[in-house]
Amino acid sequence: MIKNGIYAAGLSVLKEDMSLDTQATIAHAESAIKNGLHGVFFFGSTGQSQLISISEKKDLISKTVTSKFRDKFYIGTGMNSLNDNLDLIRYSMEYGFQTFLIMPPAYYKGNTDEGIYNFYSEIISRVPKIKIILYNFEKLSGYLFNTEIVKKLVEKFPKQIIGCKDSSYNLFENLKIPDFKMFPGSEAKLLNGLELGCSGCISAVTNLTHSLARKVFDDFENNKKQSVNEKLINVRQIFDKYPLISALHSLLSIKNKNFSYILPPLTLLNPRLKEELLSKLKELDFTA
Repeated sequence: MIKNGIYAAGLSVLKEDMSLDTQATIAHAESAIKNGLHGVFFFGSTGQSQLISISEKKDLISKTVTSKFRDKFYIGTGMNSLNDNLDLIRYSMEYGFQTFLIMPPAYYKGNTDEGIYNFYSEIISRVPKIKIILYNFEKLSGYLFNTEIVKKLVEKFPKQIIGCKDSSYNLFENLKIPDFKMFPGSEAKLLNGLELGCSGCISAVTNLTHSLARKVFDDFENNKKQSVNEKLINVRQIFDKYPLISALHSLLSIKNKNFSYILPPLTLLNPRLKEELLSKLKELDFTA
């Protein structure tokens, strides 16, 4: 069962031929955990999930078993097809995974509450031991979760629907369900969320802000005065001015050229924007 804490939507590291570098992807996640994260989700939207093949995802999953951080790894299924989701979930469970971050199918417009309920219900009926963190991100899925549908899912499946990553930010301030974990999708919402009873955050930018975010979390847990929250928020607000995947890969590619490989149609920041981003972060005394 996932605990309260700071989590990253992990980045996928590619080889020059655009195939997934499983060992480098795992190593990046391990490094972020060593620097403060409570865990990493592979194949969320930040991990280019819709663009990576099922076979590559399975290859990475099979290789996580040798990592000493295996119990801090989680899977985002990142696919539209119900059967592909089920295939990857069942495969992952063979390697000990139980908790999954699952976004509603994103291709067809006009998703309804009934259709979304049926999607999760079908997964649970076929894999009843699953633990699901709902992924609320209207910008990508075209569907905005509301409090009524979340409550309905939790009431029907209290053992399976255990939490929500809220990247649309319409739920974390108001939705209160006992023993239900709420993770805002930005560390800029972290402290406010914790004060409201949220469980932490699951964020793209914690791939880089891991140490800052962990200090904010620990200081809150230990009733200490906050000393870095303002900086954490300012850093995140700078990143929010750019496409997040492009910005993260552009910065990390400075030290590791493998991060310069990114699957089309995604691109790195152009040189001007990259220098602009570096300059803004330098003003905050923040380096990748």
